[in-house]
Amino acid sequence: MRKTARHASLAAAGLLALSSLTACANDAAGSAAGSGGGGGGKGETVKIMVGGLDKVIYMPAMLTQRLGYFQDEGLNVQLMTEPAGVQAETALVAGQVQGAVGFYDHTLDLQVKGKSVESVVQFSRAPGEVEVVSDKAAGDLTSPKDFKGRKLGVTGLGSSTDFLTKYLAVKNGVDVSQFTPVAVGAGPTFIAALRQGSIDGGMTTDPTVATILDKKAGRILLDMRTPEGSQQALGGPYPSSSLYMQTDWVNGHKDTVQKLVNAFVKTLKWMSIHSADEIAAKMPADYAQGDKALYTRSIKSTLPMFTDDGVMPQDGPETVEKVLKAFNPNIKNANVDLSKTYTTEFVKAVK
Repeated sequence: MRKTARHASLAAAGLLALSSLTACANDAAGSAAGSGGGGGGKGETVKIMVGGLDKVIYMPAMLTQRLGYFQDEGLNVQLMTEPAGVQAETALVAGQVQGAVGFYDHTLDLQVKGKSVESVVQFSRAPGEVEVVSDKAAGDLTSPKDFKGRKLGVTGLGSSTDFLTKYLAVKNGVDVSQFTPVAVGAGPTFIAALRQGSIDGGMTTDPTVATILDKKAGRILLDMRTPEGSQQALGGPYPSSSLYMQTDWVNGHKDTVQKLVNAFVKTLKWMSIHSADEIAAKMPADYAQGDKALYTRSIKSTLPMFTDDGVMPQDGPETVEKVLKAFNPNIKNANVDLSKTYTTEFVKAVK
């Protein structure tokens, strides 16, 4: 009887989690629409979940909407948001959305779980992530070698920040069982955790990084916002933010995918010839959180990570596989077919 009750409890918890995810997605859709994220255009509707619409690493999603490039392609794109990339992945696999804007590494992780997902346009060639430490811990936490016994913030368990933190630990001789990853999201929740001592450090992106430095709430330990920073920390280019979709959907909707890729590549090219000030001016005003100068600086610091053509960086998939194999036993013991985790078919067809 106890066993039956336990199973009923677990089933209820699963239903509650799914209901919560759906509610979050719906709430996010409304929120995105209020800040310029709603489709608003005519044509085929495509829903895209973003692992944090206001994160600079995922900026091409909202910027493409604001520049009107989706509408130019005859698409009605609805942008929704979740706090972490792993939640965007969950929404995609659950069929709630047609695309996800998040880290490319999820395509490898999903493949070994039996899901066929591929990146169709690659926004970046570096993670755009920064490992920060609190002022209190900075004296003893000077490199990933010091992760042992620490509480380290990540956006979510199973997220790309979680993956990268584990890799940095293992690379520097610290087993993943020797530190505690703590899911603290980004923005105010991350900063509060850092200040309150709930975490000793953690991995996050701009504009959170810029705010931490401005408020003197922490210091930079590792900076992976540039290709050079990625090379130093990870040993090569690390394609991160991208638009990835379920392969079956891509194969069944090639015209729509091509239009999406056309719009995103046009945005990446636009970003490459405009200043951080000009880019910031196009984004929703509330993304600056009352400090436009600080927001502009966060964009400027992160701009080097982006591609200007949407093409997968050479040797990028191999670097990602190496990183994941270092700590993930499922991937370490699997034969990953990298050719099925991304496609350049659409970016090469952009005119």
